[in-house]
Amino acid sequence: MLACELRGEPFNKSDHNRRLQAALHRRSAGAIEFKHANISAVLIELGFPYIEGYKRRHNYQELLRDEVIARLDGDLELARLAEASVIAPISQAPKIASLAGVFVPVPVRDRTRSYERRAPPPVPCRSVNYLEREARNASLGLAGELFTLEVEHRRLWKGGRRTLAERIEHVSQTRGDGLGYDILSYDTDGRERLIEVKTTRFGVMTPFFASRREVITSEQSAPTYSLYRVFRFRETPRVFVLTGSLRDACILDPTEYRATLP
Repeated sequence: MLACELRGEPFNKSDHNRRLQAALHRRSAGAIEFKHANISAVLIELGFPYIEGYKRRHNYQELLRDEVIARLDGDLELARLAEASVIAPISQAPKIASLAGVFVPVPVRDRTRSYERRAPPPVPCRSVNYLEREARNASLGLAGELFTLEVEHRRLWKGGRRTLAERIEHVSQTRGDGLGYDILSYDTDGRERLIEVKTTRFGVMTPFFASRREVITSEQSAPTYSLYRVFRFRETPRVFVLTGSLRDACILDPTEYRATLP
């Protein structure tokens, strides 16, 4: 199913579930659905795309993680599809027919006790963090910013603040990419809104990567800072918004270190 999703081919989750029930006999449809959600959690932790619709659930057995890793290591075609998906260039931002449905609530992760105490799983030496690689896709990032510019323009225009809409600035292009945010927009009451845009082709639970500058800016400018998480960009893009300090809104895990000689 994941290979079909990465290729953009249709597939039937319900039919897949029914066939698994027939093969596994004593497993219910709900149990199979839950196990797919466990697999999503493993894939995300390994930096691999997951199937949209199977919301990650982290209280999985270690054996499941081992089996997923073994499958990924042995499936060169799936790795090729993931690689092609994350590096594919984006020629232009999707067109917006209407603002209705673009903004969605912030997703809520499952809070199982096993997740709270789980250490990050060891990553096999041959694995690639495809989600991190996607985050470095410059054409995808720019397309997401252009999409967000259009969303903001329409939001203010619809709110009767056309003058403010015309003042929106794509600061990552006009002032450089080191400010800690990409777009200067406005609330309908005239207050500034500093927007950092993070875009993915994949599902709503896909992690994003924030720079040290972005985290600091979110703290220093918390009252006006917003992170727009744009997801499902290859289909019908949707956006959820995190406001204020990223340290308060997210769980931040270090992904790299700067090393200097003592």
